[in-house]
Amino acid sequence: MGDKVLTANRLTDGIAVWLDANGKWSTSLQEALVARHAEAVAALEAIGKKSYADNEVVDVAVVDVQEINGILWPLRLRERIRAQGPTMEYAPGYAPADPEFIAV
Repeated sequence: MGDKVLTANRLTDGIAVWLDANGKWSTSLQEALVARHAEAVAALEAIGKKSYADNEVVDVAVVDVQEINGILWPLRLRERIRAQGPTMEYAPGYAPADPEFIAV
């Protein structure tokens, strides 16, 4: 089993978030708590269900990541885009994603 993190979208504004080691939702993938065994993944899933039920987040999912040189990299392109932002000029205040991070 590979490394996994818990992600969702904040209910108040739709921003992508990841569960950190303090049990809080962070806007930085790099602060995410990494689950490395089945019991930890089950705990993340339970936390996600509770956060959804408490109307904190929506679209809760456990996603695969790999750690390379201390940096978390989602395995799926969708998750890389969620972590880094749009792949093109989008709107003021939204810089395009780093092409190296998005490359799969």
